[in-house]
Amino acid sequence: MDRDSAFDDTGHGGVDIVRVPWSVIPDYRCFGCSPHNTTGLRLRFTPHPDGLQARFRLGREFESYPGVVHGGLIGVICDEVMGNLIVLARHHPAFTVTQRTRFLTPLLVGREYHCVATLPGDEGDRPIRASAEIRDADGLVCAGSTAAYQPFALDDVRHQLTLGDDEVAALSHALSTGTALAPNGVES
Repeated sequence: MDRDSAFDDTGHGGVDIVRVPWSVIPDYRCFGCSPHNTTGLRLRFTPHPDGLQARFRLGREFESYPGVVHGGLIGVICDEVMGNLIVLARHHPAFTVTQRTRFLTPLLVGREYHCVATLPGDEGDRPIRASAEIRDADGLVCAGSTAAYQPFALDDVRHQLTLGDDEVAALSHALSTGTALAPNGVES
């Protein structure tokens, strides 16, 4: 990951927050990471020596059994961190094509956890493979996930993503350079 271009220097607890390329779209609504989606997870990413991480604490609105985080959300969190690591490290968006998540212990509502995603060393792989672990505050692994992602070109899927010409241009620029430009062409 290119530190100079992928980070927002506003900081978060003394740690740089990673700015995802999607942030060039003023009201992107990603369930996992958008600050604009009030019903989403609003994950924020920070660098990790092995890749990318997100810290989170989920409330009762995300539970299944009383006091236990819904397992499907654990897969979502892992997918979100792995997918954004691919976008940031490879400068290319990719769709998830397979994902396998293994649960070792239940995640409890109201507790802090962190998810760390990593990529194998070979950048020529197609599909791209990634892995993630969710750890509790003591560092114990609670869940792990592996996934395969198929890269895509924005122009090939723009009709599915419902992006306007200015948004495609801004997102393409952010992906290729690692520098986020707003849809009006101004660097953010």
